[in-house]
Amino acid sequence: MSFGILIYPGVEELDFQGPWEVVGMWHRYAGGPAPCLVARSLDPVRCAHGMRVLPDTDFAGVGPLTHLLIPGGFAAFEEMEQADLMTFVRQNADAGATMMSVCSGSFILLAAGVLEGRRASTNWKVVDKLREAGVEVVEERYTQDGMVWTSAGVSAGIDMLLAYISKTQGEEVAGTVQMHAEYFPEGRIYGPTREAYPLPAYVRRN
Repeated sequence: MSFGILIYPGVEELDFQGPWEVVGMWHRYAGGPAPCLVARSLDPVRCAHGMRVLPDTDFAGVGPLTHLLIPGGFAAFEEMEQADLMTFVRQNADAGATMMSVCSGSFILLAAGVLEGRRASTNWKVVDKLREAGVEVVEERYTQDGMVWTSAGVSAGIDMLLAYISKTQGEEVAGTVQMHAEYFPEGRIYGPTREAYPLPAYVRRN
């Protein structure tokens, strides 16, 4: 298996770092694939909050992928119009890779034609925008539709990856990854801030 994680200028840090950590734990403790950061060039990538990250490989050098995860951020709406990125995403989807997105990375999948006829989750800020584009949006932490997995915003990519590992490798492997990542969310919601926003269904249930 080969697990590519896309990065691009302005990408939201935790969108890719959370899944990177989960896949890294899967690789180290349970024989999963090693995560690989993929960008259009090998130049450092400045992320949404200022972190600079070095890609492992570029589009030309990455080789066949069995998984491609696309993180989001506001910059995703610019990237979805970049021809080189669209070609890269479509090539991997057409080759049968498991396609994943976190947050507004769903719009890159949308632009590449990957979400056609599929259900998907995305960041609460852009739920209506994705619906208006014709996608059946599921207001959950993550959604699977065939070979396509999509998640809500930022931290939700961690939940998606654990669920994917559980479904494809079994609960024991997912439990090993979860334990080493020490990922046991409390489920606590702080303060009344949420009352001012259009909450997705999974938050309203809390």
